[in-house]
Amino acid sequence: MRKPYVLLLAFLPFLSFLLGPLSAAPARAADNGSWSVYPVSSAVAARPYFYLSADPGRTIEDKVVVANKTDRPLTFRLYAADAYNTARDGGFAVRSLGERMRGVGAWAKLPRDRVTVPGRGTVTVPFTLEVPEGAEPGDHPGAIVALDERVDDGGGSLALGVQRAVGARVYLQVGGPTLPALAVENVHIGHHQPLVPGLGDSTATISYTLHNTGNVTLEPKVRLTASGLFGRTLLTRDLKKIPSQLLPGQRVRLTERWADAPQLDRADVTLTASAIRTSESATVSFLAVPWPAVGTVAAVIAAGVWLLIRRRRGRPEGTRGTARPAPTDPRPKLSRTAGG
Repeated sequence: MRKPYVLLLAFLPFLSFLLGPLSAAPARAADNGSWSVYPVSSAVAARPYFYLSADPGRTIEDKVVVANKTDRPLTFRLYAADAYNTARDGGFAVRSLGERMRGVGAWAKLPRDRVTVPGRGTVTVPFTLEVPEGAEPGDHPGAIVALDERVDDGGGSLALGVQRAVGARVYLQVGGPTLPALAVENVHIGHHQPLVPGLGDSTATISYTLHNTGNVTLEPKVRLTASGLFGRTLLTRDLKKIPSQLLPGQRVRLTERWADAPQLDRADVTLTASAIRTSESATVSFLAVPWPAVGTVAAVIAAGVWLLIRRRRGRPEGTRGTARPAPTDPRPKLSRTAGG
C-alpha cells in the first residue's frame, strides 16, 4: 500500500527571522541559508522590510530582490500574500499560494510569477501595489514570497512532502482614521489540586483569547493578577508567551500556567492587555475547594443520617412508651359519724 502523501509548506526558515520585534530587527534579508528575499535598498540604507503607505486609490511602485546563495540555479514561484497570526503561538505567517487574498496579496501585482536566479546571483523584480478606492484605513500586513516548488522528502514512516519558502514582510498602511483596540475574550481557568489540602501540588491553567479589534498592528503586553479572600494578593505577573505583534482583526488563543495556586480559597483572576493607546481587562473567579474530599465527607454524613433514620423507623412497636391509668389509693376510706 502506498504511503499517504502530505504537502507541508515550510515558512519557518524566514519566520524565525521575521518573528522578532520591529525595534530589534536587523537591516538584513529574510534568509533560510539557500536563498533570501528583501527590498531594494534605499538611497540611505538597506531596508529590513517594506514600509509602505498610501491613500485609497493610489498606486505604489517598488522592487524586491531574490538572492541565490547556492552554486546552482534555482527557480521560484513568486507571489504576494496576506499575513496573519498563527493560532498556535501568534507567530507572523503568510497565506499559502492559492488561498483567498484580501489585502497585499490581492493588491500587489508582479510582472511574472516565476523567476530563475543563477547560482550566487540575484534577480530584482519590480512590482506595483494598487490600493483600491474602497480600501479600509489602517494596517494591511503581507509579504512578497519566493517559493521553491520542488518537494523534498520529509522522511520518517509517514511520507511528507516539504516545500520551502522565504518572504519579505510588507507593512502597508492605508490612509484614514486609525483605531488601536484590544480585547481579552473567553477566559477559562482549569484548576487541579490534591484530594487533601497541603498534601500535594496545586496548579491552575488560565486560557484566554487575545483579539486585535482595531485596524492597526499592536505590540501587546499582558499582566496577570489574582486576589484571594479579603483582597489578599495571590499573584502578579507580566506574561511572556504572547505574540510580539498582533495584526489587525487577528485573535490568538493563549495559555498560562499558575504553579502553587491556592488550595482553599476564592480567587479573582484578572488579565489586563495593553498596547499604545489601548487597554482592556477581563476577570473571572474560581473556588479552590478540594471537591472530592468534600464530597466524601458529605457522603459519609448523609450515610450516617440515613442509617439513624432507618434505625428509628425500624424499632419494634412494643418498645415504645404507652399511657397507664392513674394509680388508686389501696387504703380504705373511713366514714365519719355525726358527733364522733
